[in-house]
Amino acid sequence: MTKNLSWHASSVGKLQRAGGKRQKPCILWLTGLSAAGKSTIANLLEQELFLCGAHTYLLDGDNLRHGLNRDLGFADADRQENIRRAAEVAHLFVDAGIIVIAAFISPFRRDRELARRLVAPGEFLEIFVDTPLEECERRDPKGLYRRARCGLISHFTGIDSAYEVPLDPEMRLTTLGWTPAQNACAIVDYLREGGYLR
Repeated sequence: MTKNLSWHASSVGKLQRAGGKRQKPCILWLTGLSAAGKSTIANLLEQELFLCGAHTYLLDGDNLRHGLNRDLGFADADRQENIRRAAEVAHLFVDAGIIVIAAFISPFRRDRELARRLVAPGEFLEIFVDTPLEECERRDPKGLYRRARCGLISHFTGIDSAYEVPLDPEMRLTTLGWTPAQNACAIVDYLREGGYLR
């Protein structure tokens, strides 16, 4: 299928695009169970980075399923394709010099590693939003866990579909005893210390 295609290189490169923005592009990949706090932290993080003058874009799992990924369900193969597409989009944004905030359950390690391999070393930061299942079920803002426990939703991560915990994430955030704002600020501090923000 791809043998008749060729890659067309741009005359303006990633370093030139990022240089004008005074930042090092990267993907901040927030992963964790449903209701772990990924989207809340991601939104606050984008606000903090905007105030710092950073150029960002937020890719949220639910939002992508309204458009780009609306043809996908929640079986394992669909979840894999969901993350593959999201990772390719994030890769394009990094090439544009942007700091990408990606908030996806992304339950399988192989899919998160696929996303990591799309970009250069240091451009993919896996951030594990480590909230226990019991706490996620207690929060359950959309009522999804309750419906999954009743058998109304199948292939639900943490109930009848596995979540593979990151083995060596760049950051591990806890939401027990830490507010979303504190977690967002911790990520900003990490980016400053790592030279992603200038």
